[in-house]
Amino acid sequence: MRNMTTHDHGAKKHPRLIGIGVGPGDPDLVTLKAVKALTEAAVVLVPTTEGSGDGPGRAETIVVLSCPAAAPAIQRIPFSMADKKGVSGRRKQAWLDSAEAAINAFDAGAEVVAFATVGDPSVYSTFSYLAAHVVERLPEVDVEVIPGITAMQALAASSRTPLVEGTETLALVPVTAGLDTLERILDTVDTVVAYKGGRHLPEMIKLIQSKERDGVLGVQIGLADEELITLDDVVDGRRAPYFSTLLAPARRDGTAGGRL
Repeated sequence: MRNMTTHDHGAKKHPRLIGIGVGPGDPDLVTLKAVKALTEAAVVLVPTTEGSGDGPGRAETIVVLSCPAAAPAIQRIPFSMADKKGVSGRRKQAWLDSAEAAINAFDAGAEVVAFATVGDPSVYSTFSYLAAHVVERLPEVDVEVIPGITAMQALAASSRTPLVEGTETLALVPVTAGLDTLERILDTVDTVVAYKGGRHLPEMIKLIQSKERDGVLGVQIGLADEELITLDDVVDGRRAPYFSTLLAPARRDGTAGGRL
């Protein structure tokens, strides 16, 4: 990817493509910097999936609630959540469609185009692929990233579970990488956070508990129907949505931080 945006105010302004993290769901967690960028953008691209149907997806809903002024600039881009592993043809097409929408906006005179993504644009986001396609076609475009609150941070806060203390280590694992990967990380890292594991929830819980660990499952983090469930309280056979988070904290002596 080409050069990052500089702050040389005397230089000619380049068009800007901004990846904006809008957090896990609670519009109050969107940063002031994100709201400012959303307000400035001529076009705000938002992903939509099969789950949202003809209605707004999660990212769009957060954008509208946190920054109503950005609503007229929203443009939906279909993304498929049916492909759980690898880079499928549908995923590649979604990147290309997003890039094409941004390029068309720049060609029409837009100075700022934003892509709003749930969580953070640097954590399991499609923004880097989108940006690479845009810059390949329009090298003069400057790319910026505005970080957002991740689901693991929101879950740690809601459950009052410190992610790391002292010299503890932290790992974020996509369960789509395989349960063997999760097991290896559980054996070597203090606090482990698992994403994308809803379909494998029973196996995940069995594995974590076999390591004599506890944990908390977060479902719909940041939304009105948010659920926080200790592993012992998860109903047998339950599955969780794709956007669920499981936090297995480090073993501690109980002197620091509350627990759910």
